[in-house]
Amino acid sequence: MAKKAKISPSKKSAKKSAPSKNKKSAKKAVKKSIKKSTKKSVKKSVKKVIKKAPARKAPAKVAPAKKAPAVSAPSRTTAVPTPVAPQAPAVSYPDQIADRSVRLTDGSTSSLSGLSGPKGLVLYFYPKDDTPGCTVEACNFRDAESKIRAMGYKIAGVSPDTSTAHQKFTAKYHLNFPLIADEDHSLCEAAGVWQEKSMYGKSYMGVARTTLVLDPSLNVKKVYEKVKPDGHADAIAGDLSGL
Repeated sequence: MAKKAKISPSKKSAKKSAPSKNKKSAKKAVKKSIKKSTKKSVKKSVKKVIKKAPARKAPAKVAPAKKAPAVSAPSRTTAVPTPVAPQAPAVSYPDQIADRSVRLTDGSTSSLSGLSGPKGLVLYFYPKDDTPGCTVEACNFRDAESKIRAMGYKIAGVSPDTSTAHQKFTAKYHLNFPLIADEDHSLCEAAGVWQEKSMYGKSYMGVARTTLVLDPSLNVKKVYEKVKPDGHADAIAGDLSGL
């Protein structure tokens, strides 16, 4: 009988290792196929989900709201009344001064008509002796006395001062006409020159600087109100020729 050929150990091991290698490669192949199939299925499912999911729209840009133009409210103009300065009551002067007895500078008395010149009397009323405005006015009449007398008129001044005050005032400024001491201001009242005045917010009664031009019968020919002392006598001298 023929002898069986002996198989060397290396070949045996090769035979044994061959099937084990085949198993390993088979396992690897299976794993790879599983991975591939898994990845594919995952991708498919993800794609399906993405397709089914509603597309998210980007938020629309909202334009900033336009501000309505500011409407200015109609201006309410409140009419402010214009302050009106209180007017002094109208002064009424008499058409004629009643004749009366008056006390003069030297203390003597005379009738008012007795002081008049051939054509009349310039009777000027002033507040007080030896005060700035009254001094200017008296000196103006002193300097214009000759002109006024030449036109047929005489001059007399009137204030509520006493005869003693008049004497001092006359001597100090060399006045050349008489002053009447109207201490009870009755002549001032009769002539309409005793009026309400104000100073430093206080009201009082006093003489408003005024001049009356009278004829010999003491009729009022002309009235000068709110007299400015400087130049007043010269203005009267210029007017007398037309009276």
